[in-house]
Amino acid sequence: MKFSVPDMSCGHCKATIGKPIEQADGSAHVEFDLANRTVTVTSIRSAQEIAGVLKEAGYSSELLQQTP
Repeated sequence: MKFSVPDMSCGHCKATIGKPIEQADGSAHVEFDLANRTVTVTSIRSAQEIAGVLKEAGYSSELLQQTP
């Protein structure tokens, strides 16, 4: 699933986002595109759960693409 995270702008943001996602799902794979401010997550968790993790980390997000 791919999320737009407009407030993500630096390496610190990546750590602040990546760590809680990996805590929520130890097998999650997270990719960051700082230029486009997107985060792509492969996880057993739902998009809604990942959006909640992003919100708890202090970042608003919008689901751009969901994998079936």
